[in-house]
Amino acid sequence: MRSLWALAAALILLTFSFGQQTDQPKSQNPKKPAAAQSTEKSAENPSIKPEPAPEQRPAARESSPDREKDKDKEKEEHYDMTEAPPVATHHQITVSGKLFKYTATAGRLPIKRGDGKIEAEMFYVAYTLDGQDAAKRPVTFAFNGGPGSASIWLHMGALGPKKVVLQADGFMPPAPYRMEDNPYTLLDKSDLVLIDAIGTGFSRAADAELFKKFWGVKGDIEAFSEFIRLYISRNERWSSPLFILGESYGTTRAAGIAGYLADHGISFNGITLLSMVLNFETLEDNNTNDQPYIFLIPSFTMIAAYHHKLAPDLAQNLTRAREESERWASGEYAQALAKGDALSPEEREKVIEQMARYTGLSKEVIDEADLRVNVRKFTHYLLIDQKVRVGRLDGRYTGPDPNGLLDTPFYDPTGSATQPPFTSVFNNYLRTELGYKIDMPYYVRAQDIGFDKWDWGSAIQGFPDTASAMRQAIVKNPYLKILVMEGYYDLATPYHAANYTIQHLNLPAKYRDNISYATYDSGHMVYLPTEGLKKMKADQVSFMEKAGAP
Repeated sequence: MRSLWALAAALILLTFSFGQQTDQPKSQNPKKPAAAQSTEKSAENPSIKPEPAPEQRPAARESSPDREKDKDKEKEEHYDMTEAPPVATHHQITVSGKLFKYTATAGRLPIKRGDGKIEAEMFYVAYTLDGQDAAKRPVTFAFNGGPGSASIWLHMGALGPKKVVLQADGFMPPAPYRMEDNPYTLLDKSDLVLIDAIGTGFSRAADAELFKKFWGVKGDIEAFSEFIRLYISRNERWSSPLFILGESYGTTRAAGIAGYLADHGISFNGITLLSMVLNFETLEDNNTNDQPYIFLIPSFTMIAAYHHKLAPDLAQNLTRAREESERWASGEYAQALAKGDALSPEEREKVIEQMARYTGLSKEVIDEADLRVNVRKFTHYLLIDQKVRVGRLDGRYTGPDPNGLLDTPFYDPTGSATQPPFTSVFNNYLRTELGYKIDMPYYVRAQDIGFDKWDWGSAIQGFPDTASAMRQAIVKNPYLKILVMEGYYDLATPYHAANYTIQHLNLPAKYRDNISYATYDSGHMVYLPTEGLKKMKADQVSFMEKAGAP
């Protein structure tokens, strides 16, 4: 499983903001900050700074010559779990020519054990339209993945009333970075609750040992499930239409939540799976699992076409090329890989020729890779003649390797182009317009917690999987609707792998009819290009209406 951690690590964008945990946010105050008052009238490039003091950061997991000393240090680290009132500010926005007034609430909800002791607090920002009937108004719980990523990407890139300003194609603009009203926010159709996983954002466990409890498939699902239960209880939203929207590992989590809460009296109208991975067997290869290589081929085809590396006859019609690539990958290519060492030289040569045709790679690279090209090799070799690497999260992005063409182990230009504007804008937005003034650092990604510390669940048979939990939720609620959103240029969670997982849920026909798909000419974050964001909003609204949202 070591290669899983390496493969998955790029999912978490390596950036964070700094500060010191010295106070709690101020409770709601009738004298709102100037920034909040101005919003009522109208509607990161992080520098390297010293680490927070030991008692102010999550438990250190890094290796040390003195292991016992590190363990003692971890035991001393803890966070104040005293509940503080959330901060509410009032704003307005115009969407499709109509003015909407809304309340933004930023705060943390406690995750308690049976005797009432708080074990963790989860940070969230909720947006609710003013003057609405709560019983009819939908609520969408949304989160990113990682595992170990905060939810600023969905928050400031797709769903929230404010968004980071990017170029029209989704690429990075010049600094300084800014935000603007989001004309495609989902707020006009649903209240929104953006949630940060424990260890990210301002979400913290009480101490190092409790971090371990929540830092895994099971603990993470249970924490988010408890958050949802508590939120709808405290805000009296039990009768509201309920939706989940998860991205990346957030889809793994969403499926688990749906299965878990189905047995705890909470049913959802709809679940949106953006850049989906429910079964990691479709992503993680080993000597007896060739599935990931097969599912990558159609995405390789699309990325090669984008960079003008596809065979000319295929490039003339990308829809036909993609479908042809899918058939070849699942047919001749899969059969060839299944033969392993028994593949004849003639068969091998034929596969090499076809694979070069569908991927834009040289025959030499394919031969040296033994017909099995992973993400690392493809992103390195596709444009090696130009001495640049293509992106993993989004194959449209390109950039030189930071340490040199042959010396950088792995690099994703997507992260370098997205993390600075999102981190900078969101930290400023929290403190000014949302009035959430706290010195605790906002962790865009979990700190000091490697993927080898994530508990993937020893009881799971070989590969992490929540597809079974999703199936249970679907068959227990015949009205539950599922929307799968997928980008053609995404190598982190290839669309062909997502389709395979859904097609193997073993569902009766009437349940299969409740699952729909939306595809995008973009990468992992389909909403980065303006056209992708616009389409995502339209697809989500149509889906919610079919799922019972008024």
